[in-house]
Amino acid sequence: MKRIVILISGRGSNMEAIVQRCASEHWQAAVVAVIANRPQATGLAFARERGIATAVVDHQAFASRDAFDAALATAIEAQRPDLIVLAGFMRILGDAFVRRYTQRILNIHPSLLPAFPGLHTHRRALEAGCKASGATVHFVTPELDHGPIVIQSVVPVQPDDTEHTLAARVLASEHRIYPQAVRWFVQEQLRIDGGVVRHTGGAPQLLLEP
Repeated sequence: MKRIVILISGRGSNMEAIVQRCASEHWQAAVVAVIANRPQATGLAFARERGIATAVVDHQAFASRDAFDAALATAIEAQRPDLIVLAGFMRILGDAFVRRYTQRILNIHPSLLPAFPGLHTHRRALEAGCKASGATVHFVTPELDHGPIVIQSVVPVQPDDTEHTLAARVLASEHRIYPQAVRWFVQEQLRIDGGVVRHTGGAPQLLLEP
C-alpha cells in the first residue's frame, strides 16, 4: 500500500480529484495526509471530512526558506510517504528539500512545459497567440517547473478565450491527468530513462481535449 502526502495552499481541487479517484478506483494506495502552508487553506476541510490527517506548516512563521523546508520535511516524514504530490502548493521548495525526495515529488503546471514556466501562464499563452495550451504533470527537480514529464494534456485555445475561460478549461483537464499520473506512480508503471518518463505498459502520455 503506497502512502501519499498532498501539499496544498488553497482549495486543492486537484487534491480532491486525486482523493476521489483513489477511492473510486480502489488503488493500492491511500492519501494519508494533506499539509498546507496556509492555515486558511479551504482544502483542509475536505480532507478532514474524509478522515485524512491534516497539518499546517505556516510559511510566515519561519525566517527563512530553509527553516520552513525543514519543518515541512518533519511533518511529511511523520507520515512515511512513498509519494509527495504538490496540488496548488504555492511555495518554491529549496534544492536540498527537492533532492531529499528525488523522483518522489509530482507537480502539475498549467501549461505545456517547457513553455511558460512560472506564473500567469494563461495570460502569456493568449498574448503569444497560442492555438493550444494545456497542463503538464512532471517530477519536481531543483529547476522551477522543469523535470521529467509524466503526462500532458492539450486544450484548444478558442478565439474568444479570456484568462478565466482558458484557465477553467485547463483546470478541468488537470483533474483528469493528475490522478492518472499518481495512479501510474503507485502502480510502479513509470520509468525514467535519460530524463524521459516512459509508461512501462505503453499507455498514452498525452491527452488531446476536444
